[in-house]
Amino acid sequence: MALRGSVALLAALVMCSGALAESFHFMPAPSQELSRIYRVDRLTGEMGACAFALKDENSVGLTLCYPAGEGAKAGEPGDYMLVASNHRIEAGIFRVNRRTGDVSVCYVRGDQEIVCSPAAR
Repeated sequence: MALRGSVALLAALVMCSGALAESFHFMPAPSQELSRIYRVDRLTGEMGACAFALKDENSVGLTLCYPAGEGAKAGEPGDYMLVASNHRIEAGIFRVNRRTGDVSVCYVRGDQEIVCSPAAR
């Protein structure tokens, strides 16, 4: 009986760790001119973005990450994901809440922060 309980506990832990591994959703910017990736917290909708930059010719480069600004901070709990447009020069990305159908557009403003438009349906 103790073995069954241990197996059940182990199975529950594996399932929980899988859920934790899916806390974020990532998608590259649709623009072919940018080396940028967007991130959304699947539960809160908080956005982030990071880009690659060269420090100088003899370095391996830097990862520049932008903090959440206006409209991009954590919001109501939901089931958020990112959707890229098919527009090949678009720098922003769509944040969608699969529970409510809300959509907002997020982008990096002024190479300082990521911002998002108010959600609409």
